[in-house]
Amino acid sequence: MWRALVFLALLAVAAYGAVWIADHPGTVTVVWNGYEIGMSLAIALTGVLVAAIVLGLIWAVVTGVIGLPASISRSTRERRRNKGLASLSRGMIAVGSGDPLAARRHAGDAERLLGSQPLTLLLKAQAAQISGDRDAAEQAFKRMADDPETRVLGLRGLFVEARRREDEGAARAYASEAARLAPSVTWANEAVLEAQCADGEWSAATETVERRAALGLMDKHAARRQRAVLLTAAAQRHEAGEPDSATEQALKAVKLAPDLVPAAVIAGRLLARRNDLRKAAKIIEAAWKATPHPELAKVYLNLRTGDSARDRLARAENLAKLSSWEPESRLVIAQAATEAKDFGRAREALAPLTDDRPTARVCRMMARIEAAEHGAESGRSREWLARAARAPRDPAWVADGIISERWAPVSPVSGRLDAFVWKTPPEILAGPEDDDAPVPASAEPAAPVAIPTTPVPAPVTTDSPAPSTPGFLQTGAGTPSVPPTPAPVNGPTGPSSATQAAPADRPRRIA
Repeated sequence: MWRALVFLALLAVAAYGAVWIADHPGTVTVVWNGYEIGMSLAIALTGVLVAAIVLGLIWAVVTGVIGLPASISRSTRERRRNKGLASLSRGMIAVGSGDPLAARRHAGDAERLLGSQPLTLLLKAQAAQISGDRDAAEQAFKRMADDPETRVLGLRGLFVEARRREDEGAARAYASEAARLAPSVTWANEAVLEAQCADGEWSAATETVERRAALGLMDKHAARRQRAVLLTAAAQRHEAGEPDSATEQALKAVKLAPDLVPAAVIAGRLLARRNDLRKAAKIIEAAWKATPHPELAKVYLNLRTGDSARDRLARAENLAKLSSWEPESRLVIAQAATEAKDFGRAREALAPLTDDRPTARVCRMMARIEAAEHGAESGRSREWLARAARAPRDPAWVADGIISERWAPVSPVSGRLDAFVWKTPPEILAGPEDDDAPVPASAEPAAPVAIPTTPVPAPVTTDSPAPSTPGFLQTGAGTPSVPPTPAPVNGPTGPSSATQAAPADRPRRIA
């Protein structure tokens, strides 16, 4: 629109000028070398215009001839660049589609046409990776690491390759260098944090978490939770030798995450040693409301040494009120009532839990009540023990398919921080082939759960008691525990391939 208006305006000016010249005729005389040439003004202007056009054409031809080699070279470079970009694009598509032959061919073409540019090096490295040529991939990443523009990208590639060949020292060095060059790089910060946790450097790990939170790499709630976990891990380490330092760290952890059970357990235990019972009880009660846990109950019931069994039963009743009579509260009451020889109260507390598929701990608690009242060889006690072997699982610490009796700050499988969750594990265990898989070591590995291999007897009645199963583990608030074994389907009673025992010194993997 604007171009049309400008053209019309120029056309109007030219028409006005032609009319003006026609209305004001004149003569132009040129005297040169003794010759005198006279002509009208209109003819003179036309001659000047034609001369300018001719000179312009001559100038264009001359400059075109002079610049022809440069133009040909520029055109060749442009064609090579276009071909290189096309090869680069096709190579990326081949990498994404998993075609190693096409990826390597296009990577070679892109490098030949474009040279050692960042994208060509990246394509070459990725083509080598999907082809299984680790040496070529590492060489490409090293070339990228030598270029300031692609140094962090090259370090990440070298980090991945070091992890693949299980060279943790080199992987940590690459991650640390990347975190130093680019503090906001997420993968480098996570790798550094994982390495610090694996080495038990809890103070350094806490600083890393705080730096990540300050850079906005994680939200404030997650940062507070991770700081609490790291402080709890430090308190766990110092509890035996440095109780004062452990108490301070545990209290900080409780302040950051009041529902973190291990922090509350350590804080309550250490405060009880200081005879600060009121503060210890307050911490335990706050954590119990969020997550009823047997370790919390154990610390709470034994806050004051020398208390009678009746006093502990009263504390158990208080916990039950705080948690609205959760199943864990009933188990705690049953245990305290059994110790107080109040077997009727113990059975009354467990009655709602025995109606529909009682869990293994409930069955073992009932067996303990029967044994305490009628003797260990009583038929009812043996029957409950037999039922416990086939009962559903109780909640446990679970992380990345591993069941553990004890909480740990990091997963023994993935090294992930705050991986353990208190929940009911799946009923089906992984097959024996999973037991042979290597389990990465942790700074403070969780205690494994040993699954007994003794064949499980068939359910019996009181008229035909079954022998008790040996090898019980003590879990929870002093209650004997046997990990459940799924009942066989259409076959004789006995251990199946899904219930083979894991070695006692290794965590048990679950599906």
